Amino acid sequence: MFPNSIPSHQTAPQAFIIDLDGTMVDTLGDFVAVLERVLSELGLPTVDRAFVELTVGRGSEHLIRTCLAQVGGDAGLYERAWALYQQQYRALNGQFAEVYPGVREGLERLRGLGLPMACLTNKPAAFARELLALKGLAGFFDKVFGGDDFERKKPDPLPLLMTCEALGVAPARTWMIGDSSNDAQAAHAAGCSVVLVSYGYNHGEPIRNVPAQQYVDRLDQISLN
Repeated sequence: MFPNSIPSHQTAPQAFIIDLDGTMVDTLGDFVAVLERVLSELGLPTVDRAFVELTVGRGSEHLIRTCLAQVGGDAGLYERAWALYQQQYRALNGQFAEVYPGVREGLERLRGLGLPMACLTNKPAAFARELLALKGLAGFFDKVFGGDDFERKKPDPLPLLMTCEALGVAPARTWMIGDSSNDAQAAHAAGCSVVLVSYGYNHGEPIRNVPAQQYVDRLDQISLN
């Protein structure tokens, strides 16, 4: 969990790591549509949008296992569900997703600083890269890493530490921008400053209960001072 206290100040950034789902793109509609198809194919009841919103964020494997448990599906169905999920996500990726207001403007502002930027998500890397391209956001990033690029996923700090290494910037000089306790917990453990957006998917919990250096309502409202 979070340390008892974190610095209230933020160091001047030398790099940015930005989450994808719930931070740059509202992908909840994609998840709902894909899961509806997967569960229907398995002859199981579907899950509603509210449940999906509370469940996303810890990687596709966690999402599938949790949904199977929710609808009474046998855990042994996981491998088939995973294969169906990949097939359906590949077909639907981005069709029910929208870029949040202020994201393009915010990315343009950060990119204008000339600092290295990475997108780091728990979504499988291929889906993440495709989604960024479909939404016209790929060109902002020097690196894009997904949940299958490292041995562990956020909230473990490993993905952030490896991404900082890839960007060539120390964690203490890197800002993590995200929407959830997963992002914040990983960033605090890695030693990065944290900026959290007020929208997105934080498992139904108020985002301002999560320790951070900044909270913003839009990506283009980040204070760089």
